[in-house]
Amino acid sequence: MEEKTAYGEVFLVDKPYEWTSFDVVKKIRNALKIKKVGHAGTLDPLATGLLIVCAGKKTKSIETYMGQEKEYTGTFVLGKTTESYDLEREVIDVADTSHLKLEDIKNAAVQLTGEIMQIPPAHSAIKVDGKRVYKAARKGQEVKLDPRPVTVSEFEITGFENPEVHFRVVCSKGTYIRSLARDLGEILEVGAYLSALCRTRIGAFELEKAEQLDELITKIKTRPHENL
Repeated sequence: MEEKTAYGEVFLVDKPYEWTSFDVVKKIRNALKIKKVGHAGTLDPLATGLLIVCAGKKTKSIETYMGQEKEYTGTFVLGKTTESYDLEREVIDVADTSHLKLEDIKNAAVQLTGEIMQIPPAHSAIKVDGKRVYKAARKGQEVKLDPRPVTVSEFEITGFENPEVHFRVVCSKGTYIRSLARDLGEILEVGAYLSALCRTRIGAFELEKAEQLDELITKIKTRPHENL
């Protein structure tokens, strides 16, 4: 059946844990039975939260959504790190954190607020010479990435239960929260990694308005055909 060129829709999805962003797109694409479906900003498999999925003619708006401000909440673990700066790789002990106080964490966060230069993680989907860098990183090959400018508008420490740091971050497109974990650990000289992450907002779109994927798929499959 031919795709309807007039069709267009935007879905707000609460991405499930361990699903890739493309897994979500594929599920919605199969339910809609159209090819033109894409997401507006990748969430790592170990992250949850708001994923904007565009279908049909609305895929033309993807770049607009991707460029909007993002908000995240999550948890860093101090005193340890991993090659990917999250739980994708093995956790490695770095340093004792018993001397650290809440004030130390907040002072470090201030240094990572505003317009900063950030080096993306080697375990990321960035392309170098046309190839995804995470593929080389997973093979143990050295990956060199240049720092790039990003804006961290807000870096709020919402709780500290040593060694766990709970946070809320508002940032620009291209900001890696895993890199913030790495950099925070380096400033504090104890290492750090990201143990939990949830995207709570993209521009004016909020996670509270997002649908659970299974419920959305059921709704798509059972709604009147003419609404497609």
